[in-house]
Amino acid sequence: MNKLQVEIGKIQHTRKARRIEQILSKKRGVKEVSVSVSGVMLVEWDANQTNQPDIIKSVRKLGLKIVNIKSNDDQAYKEASHEKDFLFHVFGENTELYFAVISGVFWVTGVVFSYIANVQESITTTFFIIGAAFGGVFTFITASKDSLKGKFEIDFLMLFAAIGASALGKWGEAALLLFLFSLGHALEHYAMKRARKSIAALSDLAPPMALLKINGELKEVHIEQLKLGDIIVVKPNTKIAADGVVTKGISPVNQASITGESLPIDKRPSLNWQTENEVNKLLPEHRVFAGTMNGSGVLEIKVLKQAKDSTLSRLITLVKEAETQKSPTQQLTDKFEKYYVPSVLVLVILLLFAFLVVNETFEKSFYRAMSVLIAASPCALAISTPSAVLAGIARAARQGVLIKGGRPLEDLGGISAIAFDKTGTLTEGRPTLTHAIPFGTTTKTHLLKIAVAVEALSDHPLAAAIVEAGKKELGDIEIPKAENLKAITARGILANWEGSIIRIGNRRLFEELTGEKVSEEIDLKMSELESGGHTAMIIHQDDEYMGIISVMDIARPEAISTLATLKKMGIKRMVMLTGDNQKVADAIAMRIGITDPMGGLLPEDKVYAIEQLKLQQGRVAMVGDGVNDAPAMAKSTVGIAMGAAGSDVALETADIALMADKLDNLPFAIGLSKKAKLIIKQNLVISLGMVALLVPLTIMGTIAIGPAVVGHEGSTLIVVLNALRLLRYEI
Repeated sequence: MNKLQVEIGKIQHTRKARRIEQILSKKRGVKEVSVSVSGVMLVEWDANQTNQPDIIKSVRKLGLKIVNIKSNDDQAYKEASHEKDFLFHVFGENTELYFAVISGVFWVTGVVFSYIANVQESITTTFFIIGAAFGGVFTFITASKDSLKGKFEIDFLMLFAAIGASALGKWGEAALLLFLFSLGHALEHYAMKRARKSIAALSDLAPPMALLKINGELKEVHIEQLKLGDIIVVKPNTKIAADGVVTKGISPVNQASITGESLPIDKRPSLNWQTENEVNKLLPEHRVFAGTMNGSGVLEIKVLKQAKDSTLSRLITLVKEAETQKSPTQQLTDKFEKYYVPSVLVLVILLLFAFLVVNETFEKSFYRAMSVLIAASPCALAISTPSAVLAGIARAARQGVLIKGGRPLEDLGGISAIAFDKTGTLTEGRPTLTHAIPFGTTTKTHLLKIAVAVEALSDHPLAAAIVEAGKKELGDIEIPKAENLKAITARGILANWEGSIIRIGNRRLFEELTGEKVSEEIDLKMSELESGGHTAMIIHQDDEYMGIISVMDIARPEAISTLATLKKMGIKRMVMLTGDNQKVADAIAMRIGITDPMGGLLPEDKVYAIEQLKLQQGRVAMVGDGVNDAPAMAKSTVGIAMGAAGSDVALETADIALMADKLDNLPFAIGLSKKAKLIIKQNLVISLGMVALLVPLTIMGTIAIGPAVVGHEGSTLIVVLNALRLLRYEI
């Protein structure tokens, strides 16, 4: 299935977005169409039945201005958007708001003059007509475009109601209707534009140019010209142009635009930068991302991703796609409106002929029908959910959390259990030297010198941890080199050092060497460490036991506080899934606050564990790295990837991606989801409640067009402003 992402201008109404979806989805070969109010269209199509040029042609036939097109074959191009309606440029992009204000001024003036004695009625009527003209300009433009295409939307109906009121001589009410309708729409567009700008700001993060280093000289090139392996130079206080690895220089880098981290991260060169090819496999201090801000130092960076493949570019694409994904509530309201709108039109038509049944004039029946039409229009209902989803996704992106649509945004707030992968999620993901315990007269320094010298010859992950920590503790002390390393399968290693034979390994190695069990003292100490989740090793020189060293994949510093926060937020069960033995799982769980540690699991066991957890708890989230945990994440209600920055696999597989390698963004994401769900519910109550109140009152003739318009436009504006509160959300 092919995907096409099209950015279009001037999608200011949810109903217009829905109409575009309905028209394009009927085209042969088009499987799915989603259009967001921010002007992003996602089309999925079958290449055997249609093609990209035909789809683009169909979009243009709808009169839409195409700004940018991006397909899943990575081809993208931009077009200039030329708005033909000169009125949109009279006062810039806020012209509609200014016209609404002018309309209001003339309407108020007309009302004031109507209460002044000796003022002719024609003067007040003139003020009302001018007010109606300014208020109706944009409504007339939109209604004309729609009617030419055979569509009669709310703008046409409002204009029709205003004309009807004026035909009955009620110029004041006609002017009030058009003033409030235009003001409501102008403020709605202004408010929605704020949410769009929060997302559009992502596109402006990457600098257009980069300083390319060629044969020692610098040349300014466009970022699209950068190739893999190029070396670019980033000057102090400028933006980084590409994803890559630091090859030279030390400098703090502000990564908030990508990962949401509030503090700059100190960057330094990787010793193996010549052979590094993948950003997501680098340590945080060595990798950099396009769009982040360099600090006070000069950095030289090897480009590891082209501009179109950078983390920022992927993030922008996925955020725009997320805007088009409808939430369960929005799908429900769409279905409701499908039946609701025809029902309203039938009711209005019946009310037009009420004078045939009840003793009243046609004028009165017509006036009542127009009032009901205004009161029953579902504008607030249509915008209530998408406005909240758009604002929620925008706020999350600013925090370094990618939420891929309305469904995960709603679902995350309803989870009652979270399953965590252990390695790299709850723990650092790399072992650390935790103990160096000497025996007898052996000193700790001597024990570490032996361990560092021998383990330096090994390529085992545990060896690297021992060497790194040992050298750090020994400082400038000289360490003689070992030689002739030999691995002993499932037991340990041996090597020559300072004329001695050094052995490092488990109990089995020394039981086979000596023909007897290790001493009770050593065995007890080993057992104590192992029960705490450590991997313990005995160090032996010639015929003497020198001591024990241990390593452990330690818990993340923020793990305890994060899990405690989640518990306060109502998460009843926090499960840890790991392939490590149960003792290690229990030890880590006790330390950080996990309720259900599950050890010794294979990947398929994790999937089964998620299935069982869903049966017991209902909605379950799975937090992992997005690669090894993909099957379990897919089985969960919401899959959450940790440290997704730089990793295409994690970005693709997860419903929610925490761009920074930080657990403490998880409570923020859950809190934002809960807030979004609450706001969506509030918006539905406001929009449906206003309709339920206004429709009976207008049918009975208790209220006229004016109050109906106030209630209608007021509720629309309230739900949008209520949704925009998400842009300011803080946990």
